[in-house]
Amino acid sequence: MSQPGLPASDVGSKTARRRRAGVIGAVVGVAVAGVTAGVAAQRLIIRRARMSDTDLASEPFGRLPFDESMTVRTDEGVDIYCEIVEPTPEPGPDATETIRPTVVFVHGFCLDMGTFHFQRRELTHSGQCRLVFYDQPGHGRSSKIHEGEYSLDMLGRTLKRVLDETVPTGPIVLIGHSMGGMTIMALAEEHPELFGSRITGIVFISTSAGHLDEVNFGMPAVLARFSRQLIPLISSTGRTGAGVIDAARRASSDLAWLLTRRYGFGSKRANPALVSYVERMNGRTSTDVVARYVRALTAHAGYPALEALANTRVLAVCGDKDQLTPLSHSEEIVAVLPKARLVVVPEAGHVALMEYPDLVNDAIFAFLDEVMD
Repeated sequence: MSQPGLPASDVGSKTARRRRAGVIGAVVGVAVAGVTAGVAAQRLIIRRARMSDTDLASEPFGRLPFDESMTVRTDEGVDIYCEIVEPTPEPGPDATETIRPTVVFVHGFCLDMGTFHFQRRELTHSGQCRLVFYDQPGHGRSSKIHEGEYSLDMLGRTLKRVLDETVPTGPIVLIGHSMGGMTIMALAEEHPELFGSRITGIVFISTSAGHLDEVNFGMPAVLARFSRQLIPLISSTGRTGAGVIDAARRASSDLAWLLTRRYGFGSKRANPALVSYVERMNGRTSTDVVARYVRALTAHAGYPALEALANTRVLAVCGDKDQLTPLSHSEEIVAVLPKARLVVVPEAGHVALMEYPDLVNDAIFAFLDEVMD
């Protein structure tokens, strides 16, 4: 029987959404219960690790200084939060006249601008270049879309708007991690004229030009196949189901910490404070946002866009233990770009830029020197 004042189709649609949310909640609950039972013995270890003193326990993650913040409004009505760090002026008459690029950082899925914490810290200290950071739509301090799904085309347009507003003149170097690299590819496909002229260098960190639907994330075949079947269900859940899943995520913080360490890092000795920071970034990204990004990421095909980068210097960096965007994906990018080179970070996972920041920073500093020559 339909409810008074509501068409039967609307009632049926709401009933279906509630049923779907219940199914997903049950699936997530069962998965959480099963996996948690398997890791119960590790929980005490996790808690001790979190409380232990490490060299990063007092690191100001997410709290580095900046000279200016601003909000950029996209065509879709999304407010993009940006932070800008100005270079340190060179004193004296012998100051170099080298035109230095503005370095723009584009973070990945379920993260925020804090992903580049160690790169930002070192580049700010060096004072070499102007730095721009922003949170992708639906991430960090940027707002969400009101309806529909996110797309890489939209992220490319967002990057273009950020560049227009924050870097109106001068050369640019783009640094993209994971989905951030895919965002750069989307921009290249739409605006190839920018590359090799204004955009003089690109750093791809742990990214891919496509075929992410074929990655099993290091899981056994049965579990990987199950997850691929679950993704379309989650992506069509709606906000009611997303709330159920968010509740399950919050109730499983130990499991979330373990999964972050397992799939984000290459070393089993990853710094506990660092794992916790990445977990917090993941946890701040709502399931509603995650669901609206799923299709864009699994359908990503950036190989045509790479043609626009043929005359641009490119550095690819990837950990050899990356399970989310495997090393072979970076190797494929470098293979088709004549001005690209690859730096492999041993024993590093998907967040190699945080796990082994000194190695990644050395590669970035050397690359910036090449671009400014």
